[in-house]
Amino acid sequence: MSRVCELTGKRPISGNNVSHSKRKTKRRFLPNLHTKKMYMPELDKWVKLKISSTALRTINKLGLYAYLKKLEKKGVDHGVDLTK
Repeated sequence: MSRVCELTGKRPISGNNVSHSKRKTKRRFLPNLHTKKMYMPELDKWVKLKISSTALRTINKLGLYAYLKKLEKKGVDHGVDLTK
């Protein structure tokens, strides 16, 4: 199962652990992902998404349908069928 946000495309990035003595070892920074099941009243259906916290905050602000329409307008493939 990949650790990628379905809406924003956020994915793990790499960096360094830096000790007190300044030794550097590789590490991964993982995105803050949540699996959410949301209801879309415009289409009268449930949608299950793996999304990041920032996408969740934007959905709370705009609404799921409006956010998906905005992504579709930008050309982002979000995998949700918006036709009724």
